Amino acid sequence: MKAEVSRRGAKLALLNRERAILEFNHRVLAQARRPDVPYLERLRYVCIVSSNLDEFFEVRFGDYLDASRLPDGGVSAGDLAEVAAAAHELITRQYAVFNDEVMPALQREGIVILNHAQRNAAQRRWVEQFFHRYVRPLLVPVGLDPAHPFPQVANKSLNFIVKLGGKDAFGRENGIAIVKVPRVLPRVIRLPDELAARGQQAFVLLSSVIRAHLEELFPGRPVEAFSQFRVTRDSDLAIDEQDVTNLRQALRTSLSTRHFGKAIRLEVVSSCPPELSAFLLHQFGLPDAALYRVNGPVNLVRLNQLIQQADAPALRFPRFEPAWPAALQRAVPIFEQLRQQDVLLHHPFESFEPVVQLLREAVYDPDVLAIKQTIYRTGAQSVLMDLLLEAARRGKEVMAVVELKARHDEEANINWAEQLEAVGAQVVYGVVGLKTHAKLLLITRREAGRSGPVLRRYAHLSTGNYNPRTARQYTDVGYLTADPDLTADVDTVFRQLASLTRLRAPRLLLMAPFTLHRQLLRHLGQVAEAAAAGRPARVVLKLNALTDVPLIEALVHAAQAGAQVDLVVRGACILPPGVKGWTERVRVRSVVGRFLEHSRVLYFRWGRGADEEVLYLSSADWMSRNMFRRIEVAWPVRDAALRQRIIDECLVPYLHDAKDAWRQLPDGRYERIGTDGPSAQQALLARYSVQPAVG
Repeated sequence: MKAEVSRRGAKLALLNRERAILEFNHRVLAQARRPDVPYLERLRYVCIVSSNLDEFFEVRFGDYLDASRLPDGGVSAGDLAEVAAAAHELITRQYAVFNDEVMPALQREGIVILNHAQRNAAQRRWVEQFFHRYVRPLLVPVGLDPAHPFPQVANKSLNFIVKLGGKDAFGRENGIAIVKVPRVLPRVIRLPDELAARGQQAFVLLSSVIRAHLEELFPGRPVEAFSQFRVTRDSDLAIDEQDVTNLRQALRTSLSTRHFGKAIRLEVVSSCPPELSAFLLHQFGLPDAALYRVNGPVNLVRLNQLIQQADAPALRFPRFEPAWPAALQRAVPIFEQLRQQDVLLHHPFESFEPVVQLLREAVYDPDVLAIKQTIYRTGAQSVLMDLLLEAARRGKEVMAVVELKARHDEEANINWAEQLEAVGAQVVYGVVGLKTHAKLLLITRREAGRSGPVLRRYAHLSTGNYNPRTARQYTDVGYLTADPDLTADVDTVFRQLASLTRLRAPRLLLMAPFTLHRQLLRHLGQVAEAAAAGRPARVVLKLNALTDVPLIEALVHAAQAGAQVDLVVRGACILPPGVKGWTERVRVRSVVGRFLEHSRVLYFRWGRGADEEVLYLSSADWMSRNMFRRIEVAWPVRDAALRQRIIDECLVPYLHDAKDAWRQLPDGRYERIGTDGPSAQQALLARYSVQPAVG
């Protein structure tokens, strides 16, 4: 969708959001070509691109298609064709990297994927036994005729289309059959070591196993042609929240049909005969442009199973163990330490365990009366959720704000909500029409005061999820505090989410959809005024995405007034830097390294005084959905030492990164800044390194 920034009659065209998403995936794919990245990790980046593209088609491209069909949708046929062509180009390049670079490199290291022609007699016998023992009993080929219509094919599932010769058992010439492959079957199978060549680890793909024995599924009929295929469907859950009485039940019902939404993309192997691909396009109601012929497996995401099974530590990133925060003593209760100072946690370089320990202390402390927490992406297994369950069993007041619409985590969150309700916790689902994306934990404890018992609050706020696993893979900042003002604000957020009543706005916290967008615009206005007056004026933002037009417009105006604007945006950024007369003072860079950049840090300066700068940490990206369709928070870091630490660790190294950083050009393309300079992530790993874990 085309967007513009206007001023004094002139217009600046912003970049296409969908193209910006695809550009980000080019940067991820480039990681698979870096000589300093271990070979199995290169394969992982190829898999990440496939996973990202699945989400792009399931969510973004489906909306883009819908907009193109509306007279006022803002998407022309040319726009649609341009984005589709860019997606085709990216996928073609991805498979070229996979086939021509990554897999040959792994083969040189003794990790091979053997197709049927490459397998020796002993390996073929083993594969045959595997097929008959574990695969064949689960396959039910469907021959198509008027009584056997085209079967329901689930989103992103592996399937085969087969063209058959001869006649069926009833003397009819039904020439097409479909074989659906159950998800329970492993997609990558490791051969026994005794069957592999010396020094090799040999794998076979499930698709190759089925292909080698396809004719056995159709005895008496020759297989004339076949292909793997996979369809990607629109995965947004169509729930009218205004018209349901029980959101949890409505979502659980809708989850059963999610896998059969509107078809968006069809993938087949490059050798698929045109008549079969045309047949599939017709069945799914897709145009020719939705067909993607790929030179390899139709689902590279599943090759993560090879990475998991391969025994090759030297081909992975070196193991590291997150450091215990220097500001916290292990043997002293965290409550006691937070009464003395706030504590910053920089993940994954510092451990997430203090958050778990804080909640564990709260659960087993008889003086803790209440625990409140937001739940967005905790995963199907979670020590934090187990602790909340135990807290409720022990009679504490537990309130959980469960976001049921966290994409792809809906089922896990529904299950957690039901378990929490079963033990007496108060469970709410946020606000109708808004996702609760804020990451907050609040603990209320009874303590001794000068004139008797008092209630003191402790809080954890974070830019990332309550998920110990992703806390080792994503860069995020957590903040532990007993600050009365900040914890009172957190309590206000929880009370508003539960009661839905109009409350006094938080004093320190900025909260979407109420004050966050307005206050960010105000700060950008202060920066612009300072720049116009010749005072120091600076904006530095670290975000995952920048697509909100009013905020972009305010950034452009601040830059035109003379402020220096530095943006470290991991993913989609539709603000073009370096455009004469508009954004000469705007620099945009993206850092793609070992860890997924996820922290959001916002720095504004509009003068020389200490009260003329502010630094926020936030759960929100600068997208319209985050500003107006989600519950988000941003909070100022008022402690000068912690604020400086965030600048030194989350901003400055990223502005000087010359190894993992890319520079955005005015046309939306990116170029790597360097290959041998400093790396922000590697510098932080070195700063917080402890003795590497063995194994």
